[in-house]
Amino acid sequence: MEAYTQFAAVYDRLMADMPYPAWIAFAESCWERYGKPATVVDLGCGTGSIALPLARSGYTVYGIDISSDMLTVGRSKQEDLASGAGSASGGTVAWLEQDMTEWEIAEPADSVLSFCDCINYLTEEDDVIAAFSATLRGLKPGGVFLFDVHAPGTLRRYAEEQPFLLDEPDIAYIWTSELDEERMEIEHHLTIFAEAPGSRGRTYARIEETHVQRAYDAEWIKEALIAVGFSKVDMFGDFKLDPADDDTERLFFAAVK
Repeated sequence: MEAYTQFAAVYDRLMADMPYPAWIAFAESCWERYGKPATVVDLGCGTGSIALPLARSGYTVYGIDISSDMLTVGRSKQEDLASGAGSASGGTVAWLEQDMTEWEIAEPADSVLSFCDCINYLTEEDDVIAAFSATLRGLKPGGVFLFDVHAPGTLRRYAEEQPFLLDEPDIAYIWTSELDEERMEIEHHLTIFAEAPGSRGRTYARIEETHVQRAYDAEWIKEALIAVGFSKVDMFGDFKLDPADDDTERLFFAAVK
């Protein structure tokens, strides 16, 4: 779960095309259905690409991540927004360095989010159950836990389509993947070349990264959520409030305490 430590500084550059607005729109749609929150926990918040927009929309947000480097980038982005013209917002972000399997805040939250397949980084069933239990404890009665995971078929597709390459003037990578079909666990190996600030293409830093994710059966996830104490669990597919099917790449769950 410390996979992001080495490349926090280039994370936002690599993730520039990720659909953060779609995750936020999905959350807002769910809150219209399950209840509008005032306080939100962003579990596995990374550099705050979801937490900060939520705060600008007026929510009180707790950004929780195990990587201090990622949180440092998030705080820096927050400071840049605070110093910019017209950046005032009605909400706040409190940054907390915690493990998602045992996180806690002073008072229960109205909603908890864990997007961008954070749960897939928990590669043992006991750790997934621990994260679900911690989240149940951290929610108010009636609060909703929203999260997404890669479906097993998505990991198979990564393995079939790899290697992946990026070659741009300021950054490049070679990304290969190996799938353990029995555990439905994939290991991603990335070699990243990132332009050093101010070097204008003369100097590049080489960053080696290994990321491991595991996909879980959707029914097992639902049963685990009910087993730890959630009263209702709904499952959707690919950013929409529509049922998931065999073609769904990203499964979304809404679990109500």
